[in-house]
Amino acid sequence: MTSWVKTLLQGFAEDLSRLWIACDPDDVLLDELLLAELRGRGFEVMLYEDPFVFRAEFEERYRAAWDRGEDGPTPYLILHLRGADTSVLPWDIVRSGRVVRLSLAELFPRLAYSVVRQVEADKLAALFSAHQTELQSVRGESESKDFVLEHVYQLTPRSIRTPVDLWRELLRMQFANRTLPTLLAQHAANIIQAKGLFPDLPVATWFSSRSALLRVVQDAWHRYLWGLGFESSRAAEKAARDYVGGVEIPFEHTDVQTLVDSMFLDGCLRPLAVYSVPKGVPGWVRAGIVADPAAMSLLVAQGVDTLVGAVPSADASHRDWGEFAQRYGEVQARANDLSTNWIPGDSIGERMSALRAKSDAQLKAWVGAGHYADLILQPVAKAPAMVHHIPRFLRGRRASGEKKVALLVFDGLAFDQWVQIRERLAATTARFMFEEGTVFAWLPTVTSVSRQALFSGLKPREFDASIDRTDKEESLWKSFWQNEGVSPNEVMYRRALRQVEQLDALEADIDARRPNVLGLVVDEVDDRIHKERSKKDVAMWIRTWLATGFVERIFSLLLDKGYHVYLTADHGNVEATGIGRPNQGVIAETRGERVRVYRSESLLVDSAVAYPGTVRLDVAGLPATFMPLFAGGRTAFVPEGEQVVVHGGVSVEELIVPFVKVSSVKGLE
Repeated sequence: MTSWVKTLLQGFAEDLSRLWIACDPDDVLLDELLLAELRGRGFEVMLYEDPFVFRAEFEERYRAAWDRGEDGPTPYLILHLRGADTSVLPWDIVRSGRVVRLSLAELFPRLAYSVVRQVEADKLAALFSAHQTELQSVRGESESKDFVLEHVYQLTPRSIRTPVDLWRELLRMQFANRTLPTLLAQHAANIIQAKGLFPDLPVATWFSSRSALLRVVQDAWHRYLWGLGFESSRAAEKAARDYVGGVEIPFEHTDVQTLVDSMFLDGCLRPLAVYSVPKGVPGWVRAGIVADPAAMSLLVAQGVDTLVGAVPSADASHRDWGEFAQRYGEVQARANDLSTNWIPGDSIGERMSALRAKSDAQLKAWVGAGHYADLILQPVAKAPAMVHHIPRFLRGRRASGEKKVALLVFDGLAFDQWVQIRERLAATTARFMFEEGTVFAWLPTVTSVSRQALFSGLKPREFDASIDRTDKEESLWKSFWQNEGVSPNEVMYRRALRQVEQLDALEADIDARRPNVLGLVVDEVDDRIHKERSKKDVAMWIRTWLATGFVERIFSLLLDKGYHVYLTADHGNVEATGIGRPNQGVIAETRGERVRVYRSESLLVDSAVAYPGTVRLDVAGLPATFMPLFAGGRTAFVPEGEQVVVHGGVSVEELIVPFVKVSSVKGLE
């Protein structure tokens, strides 16, 4: 246990109260390690956001038991208040609860609060340790920035003196999927550019945006290869030279070579497809080129092997799982694209099976340990952790100046399929750039549960009456925004978008109504996956669908009208093998064949006995009488032996989906 966690736990002694009030304007208590420790000690943390929602849940789950002289679901309850004023709470809660106050300003008295509050929650433990051991006096704002950069992000911009120094640090951070908060990125850039390094280039953006930096590196790599005499087979990559301002990266330096090699292996960078390899080219360059099918097979095999050793543990953070899901999706997309395995005596399919088995087992253990329940509590200001956080995240973006927002929900889109879309666009147009992340779907990973949570901003327990259907999505979407003070006339929802021919009508509707908030559902992917038997089949179909121009057109349409565009999915999909179909258990999304939901405990138990490989998980946030039974491994409740592509279960590909901001590249709008 870290000194950070020990310090925060001191305020919660089990023998002092069963009801606690945490006044926590900085969300200090919502650190995942701290939540896990509290859970182990018998505490549950409940957010106080909507007084009516809180009262209903508190009365049902705790007050009734306490009135009978019994414990609730846990011995102790902490009510989390995102503020310092307890007068906003109900009088009976304030009277009986014990108040604990948490504040970053008090926990880090020798650092500027304006700087500390920029640090991500999972990095506060490291900062606290350094604060306690390295600081003897109060630091001003600039000195605080230096201290945080050095001790949290291992970056000392004052020691960067050459282009090699800068690129080594940039690539090191980006390979570790680590970016700087905007305030710190600008501070680092100011120091570096004051020395005359890249004075007219967006160094701050490279430190704060992974996608922006990777695009620069990708384009610089292509120009480097062209300088060595390579010829590319992708026209759009050649066109990249026309808009990137000649940024040169010292690829010849060994430190840079090592990092770039690893980034190609992980899928952060895509190798350039070339016609041939010129004579005299250094051997290390081959990591970033594909000259024949065998080279791509080897790259995929190496990527899978690396991932098998990088599966997060059952105690990992949700950020660790999100980063792993991105790497998994990159490798899976490459595997989907292979026409055959070109490695003699070796099977990429077998390697992928081993990866799936290990990651599935670890993810189920992570969910079962209670970490999935902690996602519900995570703050949304910087990024959503779960799909039902997305409306509140967009609310924050509008408050920050993004007046017009468009949410594109690609129903059923797994991360590997997003990679395929992204790569197609990279190969055909230089217009778009993407800020990529991940978000967790709701369990069970079916449309009626997860997509309804996505548009409503609610936990499934809060829409029990419509949990088995999707016809309430539009009203729930509009209700959320109306509660935020947005007029119903400014909010629009459309579903069943599939083909490019529909986009003229969509554009006309947008022009007529001029909404500031758009929610759009693209159904085509989910409709199609249930007709295919493998991920490769799905990839072949997506390739054909993308050739119609639907995705490029809808992105351009929304960006041209001034919308800030965010793309996500309600769940992903997996290949599975049938184990038979139980007679009991219903859920409206019948094609989510990886789960059966029961309203009766006895029926659930009977089915679990009949199908011994199934998995029962208690999922926080579901209605009490909504009990899922998940198919085990990569199996599905379809006729025995049938090969299908489905969803509903607990796997990286189903549960962790893309969350992407789509933007126009400056100068190419």
